Amino acid sequence: MLHTVNKSPFESSSLKTCLSLAKSGSDVLLIEDGVYGALSGSAHTALLTEALGQVRVYALGPDLKARGLSEDKLIPGIKVVGYDGFVELACANDKIQNWL
Repeated sequence: MLHTVNKSPFESSSLKTCLSLAKSGSDVLLIEDGVYGALSGSAHTALLTEALGQVRVYALGPDLKARGLSEDKLIPGIKVVGYDGFVELACANDKIQNWL
């Protein structure tokens, strides 16, 4: 299953809830303000680092760029994808859960 999170973890519990319910082997894509959750050294770093042992986490590159965030500020293990990668993830998973 592909899980998409579009809310900042500093304003919403969507990311925390998503990660607590995502099954092992799932894909989690951080989009829009959700990309703030991928930042290293934040209050959410431990949560994401632990999740990376069970799920694959991606951040949408254009959304990082739109917010002035560089890839070198991300938690190690989080992969950056473009819109084409978003489409590939959507096609590779039989279900998509949007966390709003």
